[in-house]
Amino acid sequence: MIVEPSMTSSPQEDIPPVPRKVAWLRVLLLAISAFIFNTTEFVPVGLLSDIATSYQMKTADVGIMLTIYAWCVALLSLPLMLVTRNIERRFLLVVLLILFAISHVLSAFAWDFNALIASRIGIAITHAIFWSINASLVIRIAPMGKRTQALSMLATGTALAMVLGVPIGRIIGQYLGWRATFGLIGVSSFILMIMLARLLPKLHSEHTGSLKSVPELFRRPPLVCLYLLVTIVVTAHYTAYSYIEPFIQAVALQSANFTTLLLLLFGGAGIFGSTLFSALGKKFPSGLLLGAIFLITLCMALLYVTAGHNIETIALCVVWGIAMMMINLALQIRVLSLAPDATDVAMSLMSGIYNIGIGAGALLGGQISNALGLSVIGYAGAIFGLVSLLWCAWSLKRYPSLRSNQ
Repeated sequence: MIVEPSMTSSPQEDIPPVPRKVAWLRVLLLAISAFIFNTTEFVPVGLLSDIATSYQMKTADVGIMLTIYAWCVALLSLPLMLVTRNIERRFLLVVLLILFAISHVLSAFAWDFNALIASRIGIAITHAIFWSINASLVIRIAPMGKRTQALSMLATGTALAMVLGVPIGRIIGQYLGWRATFGLIGVSSFILMIMLARLLPKLHSEHTGSLKSVPELFRRPPLVCLYLLVTIVVTAHYTAYSYIEPFIQAVALQSANFTTLLLLLFGGAGIFGSTLFSALGKKFPSGLLLGAIFLITLCMALLYVTAGHNIETIALCVVWGIAMMMINLALQIRVLSLAPDATDVAMSLMSGIYNIGIGAGALLGGQISNALGLSVIGYAGAIFGLVSLLWCAWSLKRYPSLRSNQ
């Protein structure tokens, strides 16, 4: 992160002073929460083949669970944020994590695919609310003058879900079964809930915005352009990425262990992407965003070309991971800066729109895989990537406020 996101009032006005170590521990717990929530959303990407085998289904058909999850988040983010807008935040987080843990227990014991889908919908409900409030909460509990560092820690937690969460979840699934992966996530979230209940102060809701904020936000053309960019670029990414595990094994003819390594490197590259964004984002805000979108488009276009060539495939996934993290950070910080008066509503819309892209990408990737084969998912993603690149270039030229990370 580059600059302090502007807020209309002090983020710490209702929080008793605490030692900086305690404040940072609170930020760390929310970053771990982000890690767990992102892990559970994306870990099925590494387990699709195992889940499909368990229920005797096609891998592409099992991929619908990604779409259902994402679109539940998309549909519920704003309504649930508004329903819970006046609830004290510590209590809300505790309730969310309890529901989150229970839903994972159901995932671990799901007796058929419909039961698994039902459990994922329960998790999606908690996800919808959590990602609407987490960025603004991190800013509020951060040590004085350290808001951007706190947001960077949150982004790191998100990135680590790809670095450690998804590949570790896949490894556990390989050796103990995919059900064990969901069960361990549930146990971890219950422990986290206890720690948050003990360490977080009472956090009265503030700057949430209201239903009236929604039309006001959509009367801001730069923000609307940004939301549309989120939809297109995320659809592009998940058209290919959702099926990277079966692609590597069925098309590239690589081993399960190599697939795990690729997922690990993809996520690790995201950490480097975060660092690169922090170093260069302020100097080259527009160029970095355009360059990152160009790179993910190129990587998806080359996915089939590099299949079967280990070094080239690894290099491609590393560049892809770096670029996608920079895109995520650039888009998030722009949303916060364009809507400082209604951060929760703006981020709720961002979460919903992002998940529309995830669901659309997973659905398109599945349909394309069934119709044309897994080999073309990279080309399909690249087409949407090119559209997002052109839209980004036009938006940056049309609206100067989008050219800055402030």
